[in-house]
Amino acid sequence: MNEPARRVSVVVLILFLALMAAASWIQVVNEETLSQDPRNVRTLYREYGNFRGPLVVDGESVVWSEPSNDSFNYQRTYTDGSLYAAATGFYSIVYGRSGLEQTENELLNGSADSLFWTRLGNLFSGEQQQGASVELTLKSSLQQVAAEQLGDQRGAVIALAPETGEILAMVTSPTYDPALLAGHDSSVVNENYQSLLNQDDGPLINRAIAGDTYPPGSTFKLIDAAAALEAGYEPDTELYAPTELDLPQSSNTIGNYGGEACSSDDSMTLEDALRISCNTAFADLGMTLQWQVIQRKAESFGWTDKIDVPLSVTASRLPEDPDEAQTAMSAIGQYDVRSTPLQMAMVAAAIANDGTLMKPYLVDSVRAPDLQVIDVTEPEVYSTPMTRSDANKLTDMMVTVVDDGTGSAARIDGVEVAGKTGTAETGQDTPPHAWFVSFAPADDPVVAVAVVVENGGSMGSEATGGRIAAPIAKAVMQEAIRLDGEGDL
Repeated sequence: MNEPARRVSVVVLILFLALMAAASWIQVVNEETLSQDPRNVRTLYREYGNFRGPLVVDGESVVWSEPSNDSFNYQRTYTDGSLYAAATGFYSIVYGRSGLEQTENELLNGSADSLFWTRLGNLFSGEQQQGASVELTLKSSLQQVAAEQLGDQRGAVIALAPETGEILAMVTSPTYDPALLAGHDSSVVNENYQSLLNQDDGPLINRAIAGDTYPPGSTFKLIDAAAALEAGYEPDTELYAPTELDLPQSSNTIGNYGGEACSSDDSMTLEDALRISCNTAFADLGMTLQWQVIQRKAESFGWTDKIDVPLSVTASRLPEDPDEAQTAMSAIGQYDVRSTPLQMAMVAAAIANDGTLMKPYLVDSVRAPDLQVIDVTEPEVYSTPMTRSDANKLTDMMVTVVDDGTGSAARIDGVEVAGKTGTAETGQDTPPHAWFVSFAPADDPVVAVAVVVENGGSMGSEATGGRIAAPIAKAVMQEAIRLDGEGDL
């Protein structure tokens, strides 16, 4: 063979080897990644041919697969789809999966490692592969109450069990029905999806844990108070509380809600400042403590962390290296402070649980097709942001907010409620977001709740956290206490 032909044959051989290596890499090494990619429609077609396991709430399937008379074999079906959409997500032959339909896909479609022996048994028996049942921590009545109370106002409600971290309710508004995207007619599914995308109010966004985060307003004062207690302050420590606070190196000032004075002598206790939500007192306290102290305390509650519940949670944000004036604004939950409702529920839950924050979770247990339990989520400590003593002091301070302060609309007869209001400014021409975070009963908490109503909801610019968000939280707490009394929580 002459030299040119030998060179060409070497090049061709190298190309063949490269082609074989690439094919092997794609088909073997990347097989699982490609298989689990929600854009892989072939995977969805194959999965539709098998029985997909249900998603279960309170022992009842809220999502399941029904036999269909078409080539897909099964139709994914949703009961009260719009009520549970924030958790379940959708399962679509066109748009793939979202929510728990995505995060728990291997369990639901039966391909998870924990179902190996089930698949092996099916192979020998000739039976069709089946997926597992995924049982959620949600409580149907809490979910219903939260949705009814929030109504058609944009916002979110989330409730946690302080001692375990279980997510007992997760409601976002507006919402959508996953059945619109689960049909087998791709043209109809496309039309429905585009209609949802074109809605200005974003029904596909899970406002409780994802999407745009919110300025937490005065609910962030719980972080300030926790930092102050750790620094040696007591509930009766006097704070500087002028009617108007001059900001350093700035011509701007901070005032109180409605321009009111917090105190006749420009001084009040930490407890009273929290009770009436005095802006100037907490803004000055923030500058006194300095931002690094407040930042460390916020981060100990999970701020800036990316967590999975197993749904992915958007990290709450803090400003980077703010000056004194920006620190003052940040201390009252404005400037660049942003939070998810879940983050604020975590703050309330940690205080309620004697200073120990439990990791939030949404999946309680998993059962194989024969109903044998193959996995149970064990509660896990996430962090300990406060001592028991400081948590108890802050709890008592939060009780005064509801008993004789801005959160009086959350009072429950015969039950001590701990809470904090928030009214977060969003711009000169838009109404504020209304917040309320709370837990009850204060002496033996069974539920921690966070509520946000965007842009004042039905009250618009007249809204405050105490007027519009607190009654929503009250209803959720009342239902949780009822369930606990009946042994169903």
